[in-house]
Amino acid sequence: MARSDPPSRIHPEPRQTDHFDHLPDSILLLVFNKISDVKSLGRCCVVSRRFHSLVTQVENVLIRVDCVISDDDNSSLSSIKSRSAASGPFSNLFRLVVGGIVKPLQALGQFLGARRSCGSSSSSSSSLSISGDEGGEIEQGGVTHHSPTQVLKNFEEIRYLRIELPSGELGIDDGVLLKWRAEFGSTLDHCVILGASSVIQPSPTRVSQPVESSDDTGSIPESFYTNGGLKLRVVWTISSLIAASARHYLLQPIIAEHKTLRSLVLSDSDGQGVLCMNKDQLEELRVKPLSASSASKRTLVPALNMRLWYAPTLELPDGTVLKGATLVAIRPSESKKEVSDVLWVSSAAFGEPYKAAVKMLVKRKTYCLEMNSF
Repeated sequence: MARSDPPSRIHPEPRQTDHFDHLPDSILLLVFNKISDVKSLGRCCVVSRRFHSLVTQVENVLIRVDCVISDDDNSSLSSIKSRSAASGPFSNLFRLVVGGIVKPLQALGQFLGARRSCGSSSSSSSSLSISGDEGGEIEQGGVTHHSPTQVLKNFEEIRYLRIELPSGELGIDDGVLLKWRAEFGSTLDHCVILGASSVIQPSPTRVSQPVESSDDTGSIPESFYTNGGLKLRVVWTISSLIAASARHYLLQPIIAEHKTLRSLVLSDSDGQGVLCMNKDQLEELRVKPLSASSASKRTLVPALNMRLWYAPTLELPDGTVLKGATLVAIRPSESKKEVSDVLWVSSAAFGEPYKAAVKMLVKRKTYCLEMNSF
């Protein structure tokens, strides 16, 4: 008896339509720009040749850095594991100045020469890395890593680049608030630092109105100078500037490679520090090379003028209380930009409730300081 063919052979099912095939390139580019995350874009690249060609045209890119690994990790993994982490020179300096008040700086290895965890100890020179699926720059602990520079080399038209570190560089005690935001061209443009020795979170049932302090004059109490308060703020300022200038130094090859960049932001996942560069500042760096510090791989910080505002106690509108609230606004001594302090300091864009803290602090008495280049 003859065996008949199955119905599927006689009447094959029609091929399912891929709706993406009907979308114009401009729409797909809008989708890819919304995705922005470089790992997700990498997965899109392997879907089809069309996707691969379009991903390289993406303008908005986000890179989340997994860890920091030593540049020397190109050597054998066994030699890495046998090395001990080198202590950063600034860690030793701060430890000497303030003892146990501030934990030793845990900087990006290349920045301050300190240890950063990524499965092994790092030497005094390190780089940012992103774990990859195939190929790569460095293989460590069975995981292949790529540097941001390598990951971005196939992107042709990046305009808006965001890089997010796994955490801030500065190790501080629990309960201490330390946030900074800096803008750079070829050198530091300005930096705003907000700190507090402790933060008391609001009670869920309490409705509070802002009460700045019982010290109505806004003057700094004498105890601020004698109990280590001023010394601690100096450490906060120097360490924040070092972290910012180190991030700036790291960005040089990316800025040089991508001439289409209009905005670059290097932040961290815990919101400690943000470095920003706009189109004019990026172009300035390309035209006028930065001056590197001889002490470490970071941009030289110029001579500075600083303005400091302080409140022993600052109660914010949402009920959060900052003890020893301090705001420091920093600009190069030779800066010729005429901008009101309140305007550019208030635009530091700290999220709430800290944006309110900045606005409250700038109404208080201002103290001026100077700092030499370092």
